[in-house]
Amino acid sequence: MSLDLDQMEPALRYKLLTAVVIPRPIAWITTLGTDQTVNAAPFSFFNLFGQDPALVIVGLEHHADGTPKDTARNIRDTGEFVVNIVTPDLTGAMVGTAAAYAPDVSEPQALGLSLAPSSQVAPPRLADAPVAIECRLLDKLSYSPERDIVVGQAAGLVARDGLIDTETWRVEWDSAYPLARLFADKYATLVETAPRAIPPLPTT
Repeated sequence: MSLDLDQMEPALRYKLLTAVVIPRPIAWITTLGTDQTVNAAPFSFFNLFGQDPALVIVGLEHHADGTPKDTARNIRDTGEFVVNIVTPDLTGAMVGTAAAYAPDVSEPQALGLSLAPSSQVAPPRLADAPVAIECRLLDKLSYSPERDIVVGQAAGLVARDGLIDTETWRVEWDSAYPLARLFADKYATLVETAPRAIPPLPTT
């Protein structure tokens, strides 16, 4: 089977591509509105793209009429956001924040989610998330009215006590790895495989 993606409707392209590019990490983003309302929403078009500078890239979907949703608007207006990392025990809360709350309604407040202050940016982090990456907006790309691609610089990181070994700088997940997105309403837990070192090149 060979498919011409250019000839497909965008909704069908989305359905197919998000079902084959799996699993995807989830950015549970908190932002602060200009009225100080704290917004929280999950996004799975997300990843880390460098370390110098430390770049975080997120695809933020717009409303059907092309106007930005709360997260995209808040990042545009304030230039800051926090990526909270989701673990399986937080799945229900994360999915709850994906509901279409009004812009003046705080998802954490509506769902009873605890907040904690960030160290480098104004938006608070979700206190129950094991890791939060505090970001400042570097760039915003728009190729269509459908979504913004936001490039942020990671300026700070907050982790649950005991998660990071500060002697080795290893992250000790103890098999409780972050949740991954599959497609539609399906998610996955991660299982570590046996280590596989890159072999040396063969000698001639």
